[in-house]
Amino acid sequence: MRNYKKVLLDPEDCVLMLVDHQAQMYFGIEAKTRGAVMNAAQGLARTAAIFKVPVVMTTVTASTFAGPMYEEILNVFPGHTPIDRTTLNAWEDVRVKKAVASTGRKNIIIAGLWTEVCVTFPALSALSDGYDVFVVSDACAGSSKEAHDMAMQRIIQAGATPITWQALLLEFQRDWANKETYSPVTALIEECGGAYGLGLKYVQQMMPSRANQSN
Repeated sequence: MRNYKKVLLDPEDCVLMLVDHQAQMYFGIEAKTRGAVMNAAQGLARTAAIFKVPVVMTTVTASTFAGPMYEEILNVFPGHTPIDRTTLNAWEDVRVKKAVASTGRKNIIIAGLWTEVCVTFPALSALSDGYDVFVVSDACAGSSKEAHDMAMQRIIQAGATPITWQALLLEFQRDWANKETYSPVTALIEECGGAYGLGLKYVQQMMPSRANQSN
C-alpha cells in the first residue's frame, strides 16, 4: 500500500496551538454560535489528546481582562498551564514560539479567537518562519462573519490550509482497523460529532453486534 504521509496529516508530525479560547473572546463572537465553536474547540483538543499530539496553549491577559481558557479545554490537558501573554500576536511572545519549536514538528495546527487577529497573526508569522500551517476553521470565530471569512481568505492566500476538527480527527485515524484509537475516536464522535455521532449511537442501539465492525 502506498504511504500518503506527505499529503495527509500524521499526528507524529503535528503540534497544536490553541489561542485565546477565553470568556471575553467568546463574548465578542458574532460569526457563529458560541456553542458550536466551543464544541469544535473541545473536539479538537480531545483529538490531540487521543493521538498524543503536543499542545501549546496560550491566553492573553487572562487575569486582568480576558479570563481563563475555556475549562473544557483545560480539563483535556490536566497540569498543562497556558502561556499568558500581552502580545496580540502569540508568535511574538518568545515563550510561545520556543514551545512550538521545542516539539521539533513543522506542521502547526492552529485554532483560536478571534480569527482575524489571534489566529491570523501567528498563522502568517509561522508561515514566514517556514512552518506548514493548518487552521481549524470551525474551532475559530471572528467578531463578525465578514471578519472571519476575510481572515480565512487572507490565511489561505498566504499559504495556510483550512481544515475542520472532525476532518482532522478522521485524517489522524485513517483506518478503522487502528484499534488503539478506535474506541476513543468513536466516543468523541458520538459526543461532539453532531449528526455523525447520532448515527453511530443509532447503530449501536439498533445493531449492537455490528457497531464495532465498521463505521
